[in-house]
Amino acid sequence: MHTLLLTLLIIVSLALIAVVLLQSSKSSGLSGAISGGAEQLFGKQKARGIDLILHRLTVVLAILFFILALVVVKI
Repeated sequence: MHTLLLTLLIIVSLALIAVVLLQSSKSSGLSGAISGGAEQLFGKQKARGIDLILHRLTVVLAILFFILALVVVKI
């Protein structure tokens, strides 16, 4: 049982890393902070569909990661 949970934890952690790396960055340093106000004021259209899916998947994988980590430690 411990080996199965540990393997599942490794798979979830690798998936979490991949999903986080696939997400687009919110700003690009200082120039992003300066132009970020203008983008909020005038609005910027961007691909919200894939960003929303990746955000939700990140939350689910993070919760699953913490639960599995706690279960593996208790066993």
